[in-house]
Order: sequence, then C-alpha cells, then structure tokens
Amino acid sequence: MSTFFAILFWIATLVLVFGLGFKIRQYWVTEAPLKIPTTPAPITKLGVVYRMAKEVIIFESLFKSNKWIWLFGWMFHVSLALVLMRHVRYFQQEPWFWVNIIQPFGKYAAYTMVIGLIGLFVRRIVVDRVRYISSPSDYLMLIMLFFIGFSGLMMQLLIRPDIIAIQQFFTGIMVFNLNGLPLNFPLVVHLLLVALLMLIFPFSKLLHAPGVFFSPTRNQVDNPREQRHLSKWAAKLEANNK
Repeated sequence: MSTFFAILFWIATLVLVFGLGFKIRQYWVTEAPLKIPTTPAPITKLGVVYRMAKEVIIFESLFKSNKWIWLFGWMFHVSLALVLMRHVRYFQQEPWFWVNIIQPFGKYAAYTMVIGLIGLFVRRIVVDRVRYISSPSDYLMLIMLFFIGFSGLMMQLLIRPDIIAIQQFFTGIMVFNLNGLPLNFPLVVHLLLVALLMLIFPFSKLLHAPGVFFSPTRNQVDNPREQRHLSKWAAKLEANNK
C-alpha cells in the first residue's frame, strides 16, 4: 500500500503541476477582445491590484451580492487556506517557523471548513437559480471536499495516525525514497480523495482559483476613452484590411 500511494501521488503531482501550468498558460495567452471591466471599475493599474486583492481576500463582489452565501464561501476558502498551510509540515524535515505558528489555527480551521462546505451544499439545493445551473459534478465536488475534511477530523478526534511516519513518507517520496506509511481507514480515505482532487483539479471548475486573476471583468483598467483596447489578433486583422 505504501508503494501504491507513492506511485499515486507521483502521478497526481505530475498531472496537477503540468495540467495547471497548461491551463494558466492558456489563460495568459488568450486575450480579451473587448474592454469589459465590471463598473464601478478602477481607472489605474494600482486600483486594479487593490480591487483584485479585495476580490481574492474578502470576496467583495459576493459580499455585496449575498451575505449568507458569502459567509459560508469565505469561511470555507479561508479555512482551506489555513489547513493547506498547516499541511506544509508533512513535506519538510524542519518546518518553517510560520508553519509551526499556524498549527493550532489550521487545526480548528478544519471544523469551519466542513461547516462552510455544508452551507455551500445547502445553497446548491435551496437557492432556485443556483440549483438550476448546478450539474452533478458540482455536488460531487462538494461531497469530495467534505469527506476530505471529515476524514481529517476523524484523524484528529478518533483515530490518530503516526504523524512522524507520515511526514517521513512524504518527505521521502519527494526524493524518490520510499518509507512505510502507517495506514488506517480515515487516512486511506483522506489520501485517496486528496489524490483524486489533485488529478481532476486542472480539468474542473476548481480552476476558478487561478482563473479569477485572468477575468477581464476584474483585471482591466476602465480607460476606454484614454486608450483604445485592441487585442493582437484584432490589430493584425485591422492591418490586413487596410
């Protein structure tokens, strides 16, 4: 089983890194044909950076749209970020100082992460317009994330694994050195679902994580009067027509 999980995470990491890199490059080279920032929009690049920071950190547009959905959405994403930062310790022999500082916060963030996921799942069911556009994959993604968080909580509360051995396993496979992995049922479920998440991430709606930075409604300066917006392909077409 240790060999199986080592191979699984090697493959999942390759798929995640190269798949995500491919999609980000695709976003990067795809030019927006129109100037379409959502108004009121900033008129300077610094203003765009500030607007994007508010969107990424506090979900400003969602906060203005719906407070209870914002609460569960923000709760989940912030908790997930803390949990991920806490897990950095499994990939380091000597964790950075901030990784040690974040440990108690990341521990309790697992609870708020699960609560946030439950709220987002209920939203998919009770909000008519959201239920109408929801596909089976939307529900399955939330269920998968829920059981990742729930299995993690089970390891905190009921069946505690050997943390040192898990750390040695993951630091080992990073340098292609296989160590034994102490398995129990919650850990098997947790690792299988995390690997599955890594495999499907570059091909799913979860790409909104990097995609928000490439959204023309958010990353464009509102200066159509001062500067004509013309993509490269449109400029070439215009030049050929002349």
